[in-house]
Amino acid sequence: MLTDFRVRQRDYLLEITRAITAQLDLDAVLRLVVEAAAEMLAGQVAFIALREEDAFAIRAAYGLPETRWEELDALLAKLPVYPEAWGRAEVERVLTQIARWLRVEAQQAVALPLMVGEDLLGLLVVFRTFGTAFTYDDRLVLRAFADQAAIAVHNAKLYQQLATEKRRLEAIIEATADGVIILDPAHRIQVFNRAMARLTGWSPSEVLGRPHDEVVILNPRRSGMTLAEAEAGGWPLAGDKPIYVEGDLIRRDGGRVAVGITYSPLLDRTGRLVNIIGVVRDMTRIREAEELKSTFISIISHELKTPVSIIKGYAGTLRREDATWDARMVRQIAAIIEEEADRLTQLIDNLLDASRLQAGALELQFVEVALDELAERVADRFRPQTDRHFIVVDFPRDFPLIQGDPRRLEQVLANLVSNAIKYSPQGGTIRISGRVTPREVIVTVTDEGIGIPPEEQERIFERFYRASAARARQTPGTGLGLYLARAIVEAHGGRIWVESTPGRGSSFSFSIPRPRGSSGGAPEMRPSKGTDAQA
Repeated sequence: MLTDFRVRQRDYLLEITRAITAQLDLDAVLRLVVEAAAEMLAGQVAFIALREEDAFAIRAAYGLPETRWEELDALLAKLPVYPEAWGRAEVERVLTQIARWLRVEAQQAVALPLMVGEDLLGLLVVFRTFGTAFTYDDRLVLRAFADQAAIAVHNAKLYQQLATEKRRLEAIIEATADGVIILDPAHRIQVFNRAMARLTGWSPSEVLGRPHDEVVILNPRRSGMTLAEAEAGGWPLAGDKPIYVEGDLIRRDGGRVAVGITYSPLLDRTGRLVNIIGVVRDMTRIREAEELKSTFISIISHELKTPVSIIKGYAGTLRREDATWDARMVRQIAAIIEEEADRLTQLIDNLLDASRLQAGALELQFVEVALDELAERVADRFRPQTDRHFIVVDFPRDFPLIQGDPRRLEQVLANLVSNAIKYSPQGGTIRISGRVTPREVIVTVTDEGIGIPPEEQERIFERFYRASAARARQTPGTGLGLYLARAIVEAHGGRIWVESTPGRGSSFSFSIPRPRGSSGGAPEMRPSKGTDAQA
């Protein structure tokens, strides 16, 4: 009879071992193990506590509500996490305390460490209120069960870690700003992240399984990965070196994006190619920066060379020993030298302001500013510089004061008036006008010049950008004036914009917020000339 029981016990052990080792979900494995142990030993209460750093924590239980697990963890903390440090008396004392806490009249308690090699994974504990003493064979069966359970738990934990790492890797690939594409050895697409979809215009669901060269098309074609790989002699390259190619990626909609792509091989232990991992970087900003740098060098070298050449030429003229200059001629030459030196100083100041702006160090000194009076000063400065233009100042009476930096705001107005003169070479009226709204004041500089094409009206406020008409006419300038003007206006909390029709002139406007509580207008109003003046 006893022999039949042991046969049934071993058959049962084999059955549950197959069941738990077929599972890879850790929580499911733990539930199977604890329920099987309780059923096999006719236990009233059973639980599994996994080792978490330097303590045990219950992860599955039979006959024990989950609400009480945390309290029981405190009793388990009395057991060392290293089995070699366990003493029989110490383990029995802890089990007795747990039984009392559970209010279980346990006749027997079993504590089985779940070991894989020398690694302790956790502890399986079963309490039962009746039963005969365990024989040597019973203990062998329980030990075998504990070993199989430990292996199942170990495998489930590894699978869980692998699944977690896989999700983490997928999240990293999806979140990266660069495009990521993973290919099999036959160059079929296996992974295609969001950045790659944004660059190409293809969705991941549309490209998975398709050949690389049908989706990632570069111009020139000779820069494609397939050809680059063929030219390199195929994988693996010397030292597992990656392949780098550059070109214009042809988007699905026909557009182009400048990219640089690094293809790296993933090899197995035998050196066989498993995957090709491509990282696609959008090079648009880098190309723009290179073009900006080239433009900067070209413009600055030209703008510096012109005044320096003029200053040197006239200084050399004054030094000629074979010529005698009367006082009037000397004054004229000195005036030209002074004018070019001022131009050079202005260029240097603009460059310094642009640098300060990029560094976030463009400081403003706010005081009360009368923009109508400031406009008059700017007009008076420019009227002697042109005999083809009528410069008119048109502001309403009692134009309100605003808070601002007068020097910087004068710089904005001077730039707009200077541009109006330069880009209306046939002359005409240049009007500086102002108007008031409940929340802001608006200043507009209008000319009758060559105008700006619609497609360029947003870009003219970019650093170093110059309109095509200006370039065609070789109009001097660095492309910094409007860039600085926008930065100054925005630093005042305002905005700047242009309205223009090619061949009919342009109107540049900027707004500055009025002080709070000034909608009534009384506190900051004061008489203003409001006159029109012309050269």
